[in-house]
Amino acid sequence: MKFNKTFIGVLSLFASLSLNAQQKQSDKPKLVVGIVVDQMRWDYLYRFQDRYTNEGFNRLLNEGFSNENTYIPYVPTYTAIGHSTIYTGSVPAIHGIAGNDFIIQATGQDMYCTQDDSVNGVGTTSKAGKMSPKNLLTSTVTDQLKLSNNFRSKVYGVSLKDRGGILPAGHFGDAAFWFDGETGNWITSTFYMDELPKWLTKFNEKKYVEKYLTKWNTLYPIDTYLQSEKDGNPYRANYKGNEAMRFPYDLKAMTKENGLGLIRSTPFGNTLTKDITLAIIENEKLGKNAEGITDFIAVSFSSPDYVGHQFSPNSIEIEDTYLRLDQDLGEIFKYLDKNIGKGEYLVFLSADHGGAHNPKYFQDKKGNAGYFQTSTVKKDLNAILEKEYNAKEIVRSLSNYQVHLNYDVIEKQDLDEEEIREDIVNYLRKVDGVSFAVDMDKIGQAPIPALLKERMINGYNRKRSGVINYILDPQWYGGKLNAGGTTHGTWGSYDSHIPFVLMGWGIKPGKNYNPVYMTDIAPTISALLKIEEPNGNIGKPVVEVFQK
Repeated sequence: MKFNKTFIGVLSLFASLSLNAQQKQSDKPKLVVGIVVDQMRWDYLYRFQDRYTNEGFNRLLNEGFSNENTYIPYVPTYTAIGHSTIYTGSVPAIHGIAGNDFIIQATGQDMYCTQDDSVNGVGTTSKAGKMSPKNLLTSTVTDQLKLSNNFRSKVYGVSLKDRGGILPAGHFGDAAFWFDGETGNWITSTFYMDELPKWLTKFNEKKYVEKYLTKWNTLYPIDTYLQSEKDGNPYRANYKGNEAMRFPYDLKAMTKENGLGLIRSTPFGNTLTKDITLAIIENEKLGKNAEGITDFIAVSFSSPDYVGHQFSPNSIEIEDTYLRLDQDLGEIFKYLDKNIGKGEYLVFLSADHGGAHNPKYFQDKKGNAGYFQTSTVKKDLNAILEKEYNAKEIVRSLSNYQVHLNYDVIEKQDLDEEEIREDIVNYLRKVDGVSFAVDMDKIGQAPIPALLKERMINGYNRKRSGVINYILDPQWYGGKLNAGGTTHGTWGSYDSHIPFVLMGWGIKPGKNYNPVYMTDIAPTISALLKIEEPNGNIGKPVVEVFQK
């Protein structure tokens, strides 16, 4: 009896020690997988839900925590800004990424968001490799993870788009990889390394792109795509060399006209991204770090954006792209379950922006919509200003829904900038489709709804943004009259309402219907990881995520 009590006591001690060890191991996730789906409207979570499998989007919704009312708190809503904001918890006014392209106001220099002429490509000799996070002015949650443990965490970013991989990986990432459409290879730059890893060279040699660019037919019988307009509808843009624009698409033949970059505009670009993601995790041994050291991979699926721009939200192509992406996500989650351990990794999924309905489609359904013909408005505006001030090209650009002034002309001819600004604002207010136009130096007094005013202020970076902002009517966007496909960039819910779902380590299933903002994602992940939030963060942790 005495022996049994002693034996039981020893067993209890071992059980207690084992439990404590397990709790210690589970103090942080082994791996964080940040997923951004480019141009994913929030409603895509549910619009195609009955057709999703239980392994992809539905697993996220069933096992994860979904913030149903997550919004972008700035304009314009573009890819580079969205990825930067998700990972910095900041806005263009602070993190400096004011668009995919922006203008350095002091010099008039056009700048691509990840452009860095001081570095060279690795795996390519083209300008596609001259990229880095240099233009991002703040730290990211991935940077903060590195700082938290003396740079022992491994951090990688990957995307078909350079900006989708580079900006999330931050300044301290071990590497970012992106796709070179000319060669069909994954590349990087000397900002990260001097030569590609051997495993990546071997991956490129397998020529996955050619294997995927064969044929695109619908995943299921085409007559089951009831959420979409009929095949061959008129609200789309044509592939080069394919005027028919109907299923099935002969991708192999189309490659001759479009090049290997064609894969971006098909759902197989997502599959290729899934393949390289799993290869990075395996070959760089992510999630296998020392105890208590979390690794991070930031993945951006770019193809939904390309397909969306080409075909618009109401197309069979978009529906099929999301049904196939659902399967790709399922494969990633299965791999993580097996190789990292279910409950040992943390996943979050969001989007950099949404996408508008095609205006012609909306008009044909008897809704109000339209095209703001940017080039025509700029031409007319400059003609009026030239007549008034006897100076040509006073307006340099109307990009990013902003008016960029030509300061060289204004200064050389000693023009009155205040009067010019006032004339521009007065003109724009009369243009069809413009809701508001405002001089950003006077926005405090402008009669604009508070929500729009806040988003304009958040999106305005004095050194990189135009001094006059304009807001279009709902369902209007900049584009050629009756152009096919779609775009984004505005404040409307179709562009600014995005998903934010977390699943895995430390996450209890549930839903939150309180307002949440894109800027809240980074501080929420930071809080989960018990690290300092990014240094330009203005967001707040979503407390509902932590409530049991």
